[in-house]
Amino acid sequence: MSEPVSPTPAPIIVTALFGAADQAFLDEQRRAYFPPERNQLAAHLTMFHHLPPSAAAELRQRLVAETRGVAPPRARLAGVVSLGRGVAYRVESPELEAIRARLANSFRGSLTPQDQAGWRAHVTVQNKVEPSEARALLERLKAVFVARPVTIAGLSAYWYRGGPWEPLSRHLFDR
Repeated sequence: MSEPVSPTPAPIIVTALFGAADQAFLDEQRRAYFPPERNQLAAHLTMFHHLPPSAAAELRQRLVAETRGVAPPRARLAGVVSLGRGVAYRVESPELEAIRARLANSFRGSLTPQDQAGWRAHVTVQNKVEPSEARALLERLKAVFVARPVTIAGLSAYWYRGGPWEPLSRHLFDR
């Protein structure tokens, strides 16, 4: 399913979409711990931070190919990790890593250094706080964390214009 294309190109962000129950849990965590003045987005799993706007048409085709008729990749919330000035849940999914690797290979000449680096799949629930606050939350969440499956429902692309992301396209896996 595609959203309307914006007339002004911008960098593209690619994320994995969570199932409704997992999205609700992660959004709740983000609302509880993310500084409210900085929390402009729903919880998300970024796969690429900055693809060039010229990649939009090819990206859509590749996202369709990766999702249409394909079962959702198995994934799990595997741990709580420090971001220095924040905290995230680590996501493990060899199948999603393989999808990301194929996409990275397709766009290798266009990837920023951040997107060329090794991918550490995670969902940020706190960021841009004092390190002591982040360490305290890390310890609190680690104390109650239990690894569990998480549903990856699809892949999505957004235009990035500095504020909330503008939908470009959304592609669901077959159930």
